[in-house]
Amino acid sequence: MSMIRTALVSASAVIALSAASVSTSAKEATHPQAEAQALDLSMKSIAIRSVRGEGNKTIEVARLYKDTLVKAGWGDGDIEITPVDDTAYLIATWKGSDPALKPLVISGHMDVVEAKRADWVRDPFAPVVEDGILYGRGASDMKFSGALALASLIELRREGYKPRRTIIIEFSGDEETTMKTSGIIAERLKDAELVLNIDGGGGLLDEASGKPLLWTWDGAEKTYGDFKLEVTNPGGHSSAPRAENAIVQLATALERIGAYHFTPELNPLTKAFFESAAKFQNDPTIAAAMRAFAANPKDEAAIATLRANPATVGMIGTTCVPTMVNGGHALNALPQRATANINCRIFPGHPLPEIMAELEKVAASPAVKFSDVTEGSVATPASPMRPDFTAAVEKAMAKVYPGVAVFPSQSSGASDSMWFRHVGVPSYGASPVFGKVSEEFSHGLNERIRLSNIRPGVTYYLSVLTDLSK
Repeated sequence: MSMIRTALVSASAVIALSAASVSTSAKEATHPQAEAQALDLSMKSIAIRSVRGEGNKTIEVARLYKDTLVKAGWGDGDIEITPVDDTAYLIATWKGSDPALKPLVISGHMDVVEAKRADWVRDPFAPVVEDGILYGRGASDMKFSGALALASLIELRREGYKPRRTIIIEFSGDEETTMKTSGIIAERLKDAELVLNIDGGGGLLDEASGKPLLWTWDGAEKTYGDFKLEVTNPGGHSSAPRAENAIVQLATALERIGAYHFTPELNPLTKAFFESAAKFQNDPTIAAAMRAFAANPKDEAAIATLRANPATVGMIGTTCVPTMVNGGHALNALPQRATANINCRIFPGHPLPEIMAELEKVAASPAVKFSDVTEGSVATPASPMRPDFTAAVEKAMAKVYPGVAVFPSQSSGASDSMWFRHVGVPSYGASPVFGKVSEEFSHGLNERIRLSNIRPGVTYYLSVLTDLSK
């Protein structure tokens, strides 16, 4: 999934800004070769249907990227394409002058979610540019971002830059589905210094003027969890009700869980987010609650306000909600079995077993059996707010969008950062791509991205990559 778009929508839902709130007169230098290459590579990669299942052509995207890098000066042996099941992953290395330094990793993915031609106004795999906007599956998630990073890295090499720290750019092949290659890559690169995830973070444009309003980077993700609840008993004829009814027992447990609130909490990232976001919040009640919660996460009035707001309820702690239920086997029979699924988005720092144990305590029913049925997710801590990283991205943003608010955030979705954090490598979602909420179509119909992101994006990457690898 696209963390860039998740961050954009999350930020916009929390913050109501006016276009006049910042001054944005970006006058960054132009890099015509890199800018042209970013668009060309975007369109070529979008045209390749890298969707899981029959006809998956993710490996062709990897070959396109490799050919591009080889032509730009990378050695054939510096780029590895590894097939895995019906997909593949790519790891390309630009060796630094100091082998004692751990590498900087640029992370992305090549696969996209399915898109049906009959549902789209345009062919999702025949990219087209209209009025400065690129349309096609993967435009925002995340083939444009991948192309922009590759073109910028190539520009850095073209300009004669010699990194002291090794730079590795890698692309997984199943981030949208099983994340098998994501885990493999993270394990192979677990000696990295830090990861720049170009599928995370992002900026918000004003709906009316199109001016940049804010940019957030993310340093943490809530853990995805699914727990199965099950009640079984002998059942019987419905004409002879019994005290123990599987559906009633399950419903009682679900009602208790539905009414339960996990303890609100903060980490350095969310504290900084609330403090910064409150400055731009037009709703004085929500703004006051943000400040109060950042100062004291036990403030009951602030908690009530933030919990009542769909845009902020997921930011103040773990949430668990029933999402599916099934019970009974016949209209005229007492149920022998009733099951439900509880979906949780867990605040960083809490393992899945801890949350399941807390839910069992809340349900308070020995008849309800709990099991962890989570797939493709691991609990991870928040990455630290490293001064070298924050200084690099703040400096780069100031170059291209002077005055734009820059602050951290925490994502409620999952990305490849999860796997790096799981093996102890700090990972930060920090894409320079900006967009409007009204143009958010990742995973949906008529996906798109503004080409106005190219020029400032190249300048941003040249700055960040230099600062983090010199």
